Amino acid sequence: MWRKLICSVSLLHSALQTHGNALFLIIILGIGGSFQSGYHITGLSSPSPYIQSFINSSWYDRYEELPPPQTVTMIWSFIVSMFAVGGIFGAISVKFVSAWLGRKKAMIGNGFISIAAAAIMLTSKGAKSYEMIIVARVLYGYSSGLGLSIHLMYLGEISPRKIRGIVTMTAATFTSLGKLSGQFFGLTGILGREELWNVVLCVPAFFSVVQMIVLPFFPDAPRYLFIEKGDDKACMKALQSLWGQGDYKQEMDEMLAEQAAIEEAPPKTPLQLLRDRTVRWQLITMSLIYCCNQLSGMSTVSTFSFDIFLEAGIPRDTIRYVTVGLGVSEIITSISSGLLIEHTGRRPLLWGGYGVMSATLVLVTVTLNLKDYSHWVPYMTAGLIILFIIFFCGGPSMCFTKQSGATAALSSEIFIQSDRLAAFVIMGMQRWLFLVIMGLVFPFLINALNSYCFVLFACMCLLGCLYTFFFLPETKGKTVLEISEEFKAITVCGKSFSGEKIVETKL
Repeated sequence: MWRKLICSVSLLHSALQTHGNALFLIIILGIGGSFQSGYHITGLSSPSPYIQSFINSSWYDRYEELPPPQTVTMIWSFIVSMFAVGGIFGAISVKFVSAWLGRKKAMIGNGFISIAAAAIMLTSKGAKSYEMIIVARVLYGYSSGLGLSIHLMYLGEISPRKIRGIVTMTAATFTSLGKLSGQFFGLTGILGREELWNVVLCVPAFFSVVQMIVLPFFPDAPRYLFIEKGDDKACMKALQSLWGQGDYKQEMDEMLAEQAAIEEAPPKTPLQLLRDRTVRWQLITMSLIYCCNQLSGMSTVSTFSFDIFLEAGIPRDTIRYVTVGLGVSEIITSISSGLLIEHTGRRPLLWGGYGVMSATLVLVTVTLNLKDYSHWVPYMTAGLIILFIIFFCGGPSMCFTKQSGATAALSSEIFIQSDRLAAFVIMGMQRWLFLVIMGLVFPFLINALNSYCFVLFACMCLLGCLYTFFFLPETKGKTVLEISEEFKAITVCGKSFSGEKIVETKL
């Protein structure tokens, strides 16, 4: 295991020396791509009490009376969930925007959306308008949904072939860096003060400006230039600019083969994929695992960590420092697990991670109910949540982000070339839809169930554990066709969802 880790690090170090331009581009893409999504997930946690106070004061200035508590909760839940609503539209539009503008221009244009959202957010306080916060959150969500998808696409199309797995893993690392940055800038000693709550929510715009200034000096993605634009000269120029001088015959041959495969089997639309019975088990598996992933409680912990720790009994002034510990543990686990995943395989990480997460959430429920028995019980709750994050990032999360982030990794292994883009769109929509639901429901859920809301998350984690243990084939070291055959062998009451009668079942 350690030999594989050392080899991965050595390979990455060699790439840093040989492909300096490519590595610099990866950093620029990261700060304008998945970093933004990560920041906006956690960045709202620290200023949450100040924003709710702002809603109260804005309402009073308009109507000369304080709003009912349920109204404040409803407006707050809209502010949280509208980010994911924007994300849905961003994920839907990625195919059109990336094909129309190309990867580079799409990322630059996406930066303008992020800056416009920051301007609206920054002026919302002076205008005493919580509606402007909601509008800004929608634009932030659209920018994050579009930018994350194009970031993943760009990485896969510019990364050197030998280190493509490690390079695309950086999308997960930048997401974790974004989450950590959202928690860091929310510290009281930095920007986490009541007079600066609107400023802390505008920090990502600075990184968008940096990306917009630097990115024009880099080439567009070589695969996009060759396969979609048909410009082999521009493709070769881009390859040499990023990777150094060379003939790149093997890379060009790979692109030719990919182009031929696309012509032979045209990509399906999402609706065509949903109607295809031969991939029914793949769709069910991917949808259910992503459902468990989004409803495991991780997104809730990231967004509502301040409210959760306040409910746990941790002093208000200490909470922001505890949330920074969450971000640090997430990024360390993300990096270390990403380098070791090929040794372990995906299936054990999935069912094992979900199993430990389920047990941890049950213990969190117990400690939340015992918070008044001793002063150290709230910190035990914080430790359990950190353990929950470690197993999420080292298991379910990393299994989805190691290859190409959020939705692309699993679909790239269980779907053939013509089905992958449609699967990417379907799972992207599902991911953001569940974020909308959690953003709208959780503020009311925690008020109604208090600590027992974590039991619901524990049940979803247990479902993910059982399903992946009994049904999910191991994808490590197997071709897409071999994995497809294992899915066809899965039966329920002697029947396969592909419509075939099968006697034996491979699990």
